[in-house]
Amino acid sequence: MSFNAFMYILIIPAFILTIWAQFRVKGTFKKWSEVPVNSGITGYQAARHMLDTHGLHDVQIVTVPGTLSDHYNPVNRTVALSEDVYYGNSISSVSVACHEIGHAIQHQQAYPMLALRHKIFPVVNFASGVAPFLILAGFFFSHTLIGLGILFFAVTVIFQLITLPVEFNASNRAREIMVSEGYITNEEERGVGKVLNAAALTYVAAALVALLELIRLIGIFNSRD
Repeated sequence: MSFNAFMYILIIPAFILTIWAQFRVKGTFKKWSEVPVNSGITGYQAARHMLDTHGLHDVQIVTVPGTLSDHYNPVNRTVALSEDVYYGNSISSVSVACHEIGHAIQHQQAYPMLALRHKIFPVVNFASGVAPFLILAGFFFSHTLIGLGILFFAVTVIFQLITLPVEFNASNRAREIMVSEGYITNEEERGVGKVLNAAALTYVAAALVALLELIRLIGIFNSRD
């Protein structure tokens, strides 16, 4: 069996895992969005309270269209919550909202991995757009272009790997604060874990696919040598 064929055997299951993870996070969010928290607090209220108790009064919370489109923007220090999360008082809504505030707290405390991700993001944004074209051009023009394309692609893989501890750390922060501040009960923490773990799995699957693809490209580069 050739190296390339072997890598495809690995990549295909990983790609299937990525698709399954996407379905799982949507299904898990939907399931727990039907379970209200005993405190009755909404995603917005939990997020605002969590920000204020950590001295982040200047961080704004806005609504954005879409489902699971929630994110924290470190540039303008804004937490964007989808309408279901913003207005909802379910376990899913509060979990997602507090997770995003976890990123804002990371930013405030200069969490090293988040700071590193922010620093390399402009490079990653450029590299991810250029890498496929360099690799494709390398097959027709110059072997060196393939190597350069792989180098750029490696930067995007590193970015995805850095994202993993950032996401897990934000979730851990959120879970601790949600319980300590009374947003959820200890019994409801199980549902919170289900929601946040399902979301984290999508990042793990994406990073795994990217890493395997990088290994495959390096194998192709070496074989052409």
